[in-house]
Amino acid sequence: MAVNIRTLTTNLAKPTPKDGDNNPIYNQILLALPAEERSLLFPKLEYMRLQTHHVLHEPGDTLKSAYFCNTGLISILSVFPNGKSVEVGLIGKEGFVGIPLAANFRTANTRAIVQAEATAFRVEARTLTALLTRCPELDRQLQRFAQISAMEVTQIAACNRLHDVTERLARWLLMSADRIGSSSLPLTQELLAQMLGTRRSSVTVSAGVLQKAGIIENSRGRVKILDRQKLKRASCECYGIMLRQVEQWRKDAE
Repeated sequence: MAVNIRTLTTNLAKPTPKDGDNNPIYNQILLALPAEERSLLFPKLEYMRLQTHHVLHEPGDTLKSAYFCNTGLISILSVFPNGKSVEVGLIGKEGFVGIPLAANFRTANTRAIVQAEATAFRVEARTLTALLTRCPELDRQLQRFAQISAMEVTQIAACNRLHDVTERLARWLLMSADRIGSSSLPLTQELLAQMLGTRRSSVTVSAGVLQKAGIIENSRGRVKILDRQKLKRASCECYGIMLRQVEQWRKDAE
């Protein structure tokens, strides 16, 4: 369901702007924009409710729209010719789907799929690229997000090669919880296996290890984090490396 948000500009002075149907905006890129850029961009946005497994784009697709994720979770997958896929990125309220458009590229090289029921603000690709010349802060925010995403792709690639499934699962659960803002994650073991690029049986064993240690509660279709500190200790160092790098870049930008 899509709802036009034409009245967004009447709420620019509020700390958390809302759309015409009183939906709050949580996307951190949108909230970081100055009022003059919001007045240009917000009337062009369309509020979307996205169901789990909804595919936003496939590799090779022409990018007709971009999405500012507002709630929920969107996975970015690298897809191989034999149909196998592995997650290389994870986007929540901090992010944006359609990074190639920020560089004036028109074609997707990955699959973007909704992993946990989400909301997003959609903007047409042509509208976005035209606005970037008039919205320097929006352009800066998208470039920063692109750099953070590239760093995470690099780290996750190393993680998938060097670390065992239990460590990767712990890292992935922490990243997901950060983006959703909740310790309860709507995830199946089949989906976890796809995201981690491993067999479902391996995920079952690893989830069982974490559950036996009292770190998570794994029920049908949902994983609940019971002890976040223990989950951090069970994770590989990749989670901490990524957090520290993002924090350092934020300090650099001050």
